Amino acid sequence: MKNGKTKKELIRSLKFVLFSASAGIIQMASFALLNELCHLNYWVSYLISLVLSVVWNFTLNRKYTFKAANNVPIAMLKVAGYYAVFTPLSTWWTAVLTEPAYGFMWNEYIVLAMTMIINFVTEFLFDRFVVFGKSTDSAEKKEEEVQ
Repeated sequence: MKNGKTKKELIRSLKFVLFSASAGIIQMASFALLNELCHLNYWVSYLISLVLSVVWNFTLNRKYTFKAANNVPIAMLKVAGYYAVFTPLSTWWTAVLTEPAYGFMWNEYIVLAMTMIINFVTEFLFDRFVVFGKSTDSAEKKEEEVQ
């Protein structure tokens, strides 16, 4: 039983990685378009691209990774709570690391990539244990009950 549970969690982690990678592509592409073609401020480009990737990632991970049948608005509010903390923090450290006034002047894309890695790890843990927690695989169980 324990081996089956470990395998299930490994598959769940792999799905999260793949869906997060697709969300990362959406975030990077939309950021590049907004930053390079529209010449929006970094934080505006970052915020819009982050929201696009979050909606994509939440939708796919809820259905296919965590297979959760919990209340969608409540789950989304929990994710919004995570981003209410993560977004200001990441916007702040991005400004500090990329703006000339702070003296670091790191490349925007390196900072974005580092931020995306931090987001990936912390969001998986938050989704797995807070957002979906006990409702993980509940959609799968409901489907089995119907059959």
